[in-house]
Amino acid sequence: MLDFLHFSWVDILDILMVALIIYLVFRWIRGSTAINIFIAIIIVLVVRVIAEAVGMKMISSLLGTLIDMGAVALVVIFQPEVRRFLNSIGRKAGTTLERQSFLQRIFPGWEARRVDTRAVQEITEACREMSAQKQGALIVIQHKNSLEDIIATGDVVDAEIGRRLLMNIFFKNSPLHDGAVVIGSGRIIAARCTLPITERTDLPARYGMRHKAAIGLSEQCDADVIVVSEETGGISFVRGGQISSIDTINTLNLLLGEKAE
Repeated sequence: MLDFLHFSWVDILDILMVALIIYLVFRWIRGSTAINIFIAIIIVLVVRVIAEAVGMKMISSLLGTLIDMGAVALVVIFQPEVRRFLNSIGRKAGTTLERQSFLQRIFPGWEARRVDTRAVQEITEACREMSAQKQGALIVIQHKNSLEDIIATGDVVDAEIGRRLLMNIFFKNSPLHDGAVVIGSGRIIAARCTLPITERTDLPARYGMRHKAAIGLSEQCDADVIVVSEETGGISFVRGGQISSIDTINTLNLLLGEKAE
């Protein structure tokens, strides 16, 4: 009955690979609302493996049917996590393409949309002044990934990047201030855009809806997002789902300058 305890090196390798996959998935969805569901799935799988090993055919068959029927449901439940995972792989692949010149010739559409140095200066100066005045702002910098769905939720501006225009858009009495500005290809593309809210539950309480929206968008694409807090005037920079507080305007200039031309 306990023959299953005799392992070969292939079995050990198989167990280690499964453990690695479980660890990576756990680390990926840690802090999200899906973590409890993931733990329940692992428990069901462990119970099924044990039931099969000791010969409990009925419970093993029942759990097997439950797992088979739930496969499609899991895709729906973990849809945000799956999308974020695939986007992460795509961003890493895009970064590799950018670093390899011969791959850029094969895939010419992978070059990132660059923000010129003058535009970077205008954006950072606008953020500095809005920070001093505690004027809330949410600015999205588009790179490779398309933001057409985000742009469609707002109003098209299609204007040259300028600090005064950005400050006017985010002025509290402006009809365009409630939402995000999308910048790409050296232009202010749209304003009053709606961003997806992150489902992470491990964020500090001091982060408001602007911060959560910035993280939510950056989890799904390669865009950079700048947040100016209306309460504190603090500036935050979000990239790849990670948020950083900006101590000096020069730091923001350097971060934006990494993808400037």
